Amino acid sequence: MVQAYILIQTEVGKARDVAAAISKIAGVVRCDAVTGPYDVVVLAEGHSVDELGRMIVSKIQYVPGITRTVTCSVVNL
Repeated sequence: MVQAYILIQTEVGKARDVAAAISKIAGVVRCDAVTGPYDVVVLAEGHSVDELGRMIVSKIQYVPGITRTVTCSVVNL
């Protein structure tokens, strides 16, 4: 499995709604509303980099209330 953390900024007051919607997406392992420069942090996984990328671009980024995402791939050192 390939994993990535997705750091998400939302519109003001939308973090809870965004986190709730993303939690329902297949492939999302964990989704938390957080404090700091990002509003929601997601751990997602897929069978390949392409599958993971498609999920991020076609599902996560389409959730209403998201203004920006940053994807950080997990590497096993």
